[in-house]
Amino acid sequence: MNHLHVSAEFDAVMARLDAITPVIEETADQGEVLGRVPDEPAKALQGTGAFKIGIPRELGGYEFSPRQVIDTIAKLSSADASVGWAFMAVQMVTGTTAAYLGPEAAADLYPDAGHGDHALIAGQGTKLGTAVRADGGYRISGHWHFASGISMATHIHTAALCAETGEALVFTLPKEQATVIDNWDVLGLRATSSHDYVCEDVFVPESHVYGIATTDVRHGGAIYRMGLANMAGVCHTGWALGVGRRLLDELKLLAAEKTGSPGASVDTQQFYAEYAQAEAKLRAARAWATEVWADNEATLDRGEPLSTGQETLTRLMLNNTTWSVHAVGQTVYKWAATAALRHGVLQRFFRDLHAGTQHITSSPVVLQNCGKLLSGLAPGARWVFLDLQETP
Repeated sequence: MNHLHVSAEFDAVMARLDAITPVIEETADQGEVLGRVPDEPAKALQGTGAFKIGIPRELGGYEFSPRQVIDTIAKLSSADASVGWAFMAVQMVTGTTAAYLGPEAAADLYPDAGHGDHALIAGQGTKLGTAVRADGGYRISGHWHFASGISMATHIHTAALCAETGEALVFTLPKEQATVIDNWDVLGLRATSSHDYVCEDVFVPESHVYGIATTDVRHGGAIYRMGLANMAGVCHTGWALGVGRRLLDELKLLAAEKTGSPGASVDTQQFYAEYAQAEAKLRAARAWATEVWADNEATLDRGEPLSTGQETLTRLMLNNTTWSVHAVGQTVYKWAATAALRHGVLQRFFRDLHAGTQHITSSPVVLQNCGKLLSGLAPGARWVFLDLQETP
C-alpha cells in the first residue's frame, strides 16, 4: 500500500460531527468543571466513528489523508478547543499504534475496528521513562506528563529509554496498569484531562513495543511513513486553525451586537482594519498549511519519504500557524474588551489558545532549528523526531 489513501468517508464523518456540535458546545462549561470531556459528548464522538480517522483501513479504520485529518480536527476545535485537543491526541495515538505494531497487537487492540471495537489510546512520547529488558518484553518505570484525553482512553501509549540499547521505544499498555495523577490544574484546555501518570516496574510484551522514530509501517498506507512527529504536526495544525476560526467568528457576532451603540469601538476605522488583518493572517496561515500538505501528500503518494526540506517546512508551517492564530487571539481579545474578560466562550477560547501555544511542537527550539537548516548552516542535517541532528 504505497499510495496515499484519501477516504471516501470524509463527508459523512464531517456531517456526523456537525450533528453533535450542539452537544459539544452545550457541555463545554461542564467540561471545564470536570477537567475532562463530559460523558455525553465523549459518547457522541465515539458514535460518529471519528476516532477511526487515524486507524488503517485494513484494520477497519477510515485512514484519512493529512488534509482530511486537519479539517476534521479544525471542525471539532472550532466547536470546543478542549474537545478538539483531547480528540486529536487520542485519535492520533490510536491510529499510529495500529500502524506501527504487528498482527498480535492488532488482534488485541483492534479486534473489530470497523464496528467500533478498538482501543482508545492516550499518553505521552516526549519525556522518556526507563525500560529494562525482560523475558518476552520489557519492564518500564517512569513519571510522564500531559496524557491528553486520557479520560476517554482504554490504553496508554508511553515512551521510555531502553537501558540495554539506549533506544527510545513506545509502549502500549492497559490504562489500569498505570497510576493516573489528578493534577491537571491549568489556565486553559482544562477539559482535556491532560494528567500525569506513573508506571512502576510494569511489564509490556514485545508485541506492544515499537521504536519512537520508526517509519516502518506494519498496517496501513503512505500517511504513516511520516512518523510520529509529522503526524503530530498534522493534528496541531488542524487544532490551531479551528480555534482561530472560532475566535474571529465570535468577534464578528459581538461586533454585530455592539454596532450602533454610543461610542462603540467596533464602529471605528481602526477596528475594521485590524479585523481585516486578523482575517488575512488566519487565511494566509491556512493557505500555507494547505500548500505544504498538498506537496507532502504528493510525495507520499509516489511512495517516497518526505525530504528533510519538506519536514523543515512542515515544522515551520506549524510554528507559523500556531503563532499566527495567537496573534489573531490577541486582536480578538483587544476588540472584544470586557466581553472577553468575563466568563463565556471568548474567555474560554482565549485561555485555551494560550495553553495550546505551549506545546513542544511549536517551541522556540524547533523554530531555531528550522532557521538553521533553511539558512544553509546545517548541511546534511536531518530530523529525528523533534530534533535536528547534524552529520558529524
